[in-house]
Amino acid sequence: MTDMLQEIWANLRHNKLRTALTGFSVTVGIFLLIVLLGSGNGLIHAFEHNSGQMAMDVVRVWPGITSEPYDGLEKGRTVRLDNRDLRLAANAFPGRVVRATGEVSQSGVSVSAGKEHLTGELKGVFADYGAMNKVQMELGRFVNDRDLGERRKVMVVGRKSAEQLFGRAERALGRYLTADSAAYRIVGIYSDKGMMGGFQAYVPFTTLQLVYRKGNTVEGLLLRTRAIDTEATDSVFQADLRRAMARLHRFAPSDRSALWVYNSTTGAKESAEAMGILRTALWVVGLLTLLSGVVGISNIMLITVRERTHEFGIRKALGARSWSILRSVLMESVLITGLFGYVGLVLGVAATEYMGVVAGREIIMVADMEMPVFLNPTVDLGVALRALAVLIGAGLLAGFFPARKAVRVKPVEALRAS
Repeated sequence: MTDMLQEIWANLRHNKLRTALTGFSVTVGIFLLIVLLGSGNGLIHAFEHNSGQMAMDVVRVWPGITSEPYDGLEKGRTVRLDNRDLRLAANAFPGRVVRATGEVSQSGVSVSAGKEHLTGELKGVFADYGAMNKVQMELGRFVNDRDLGERRKVMVVGRKSAEQLFGRAERALGRYLTADSAAYRIVGIYSDKGMMGGFQAYVPFTTLQLVYRKGNTVEGLLLRTRAIDTEATDSVFQADLRRAMARLHRFAPSDRSALWVYNSTTGAKESAEAMGILRTALWVVGLLTLLSGVVGISNIMLITVRERTHEFGIRKALGARSWSILRSVLMESVLITGLFGYVGLVLGVAATEYMGVVAGREIIMVADMEMPVFLNPTVDLGVALRALAVLIGAGLLAGFFPARKAVRVKPVEALRAS
């Protein structure tokens, strides 16, 4: 075995350029496959994480701007939702809308507790808001129906804000803070891990409307629905919803710009299908890239065997067995593909880790939820090792067939080969 390895090493050193080109094709093939799969996984994992933050039976509705004239009104009119829309959504769609809630917000709020001051946003919400948006509570409770009915000045704050204002989140629970001269009692602490920006807290919807004189303003609707989980049922429901709200706010039912509607269920299904197509496309491109490495190995090994046919003839004339010659060629192929494939594997993993560090910091905010755009771009070790095994197997086949043909040539004919 030692003699064989020394022979292979001497042959590789003698053909440095050829060895380098073969190794480069192998390294690039594995590297690009890992990077492509890692990039796709980063997008897919981000989508799965974001989907997990939203309840899948919620339809969200936001007001827009009319794009067509209607009933004597010009286009370009801003639609403004109000409490009537809450009652309409709750009563006009029996069997389809289980619960209708809304939200309203106030930005630029000055918050203080003792000597500590923060500036941020208050969101007026209903009791179901936490479940619909999967707000993760750490301490205390969320806003409840009694808070809404009595217009209580209670607040649910994020852990980071509680620590900034009171030193420790646990100390904030039950304490009071001042928001624009109004005192609020902290009844809950929610997890704001990873969230960017300043202070953001939840208060009862009715309290915020009263304190900030919002009147009946509703900035967005959240409808917990039942059996609206296909494109057909969603299309029918959206058409019915638009007609009902169009009568209330005097815009054309066909004007899609007047009202923005998003169904979490159908949206998630469409996104999942897109992610599936993306995953398939990445595999196709990655395998084609890997195939280019296989072709490179095949060509190089074919040239190598052809150049060494004369050498094989001499060795056979001196008594060497065909298997020993064939084994040395195959071992050379395995060493090249294994070594340079491992290098490509390591570089690919390093590149995906770098992508995770750099792109993993990118976060967009949708409502009050943080949405990473790229998350955990890792590639399963089994996939990487199987890709490496495919390359090694391809190297074996690439060396086996031309080598077998060469060692079957009679020594006299092999010696005549130039």
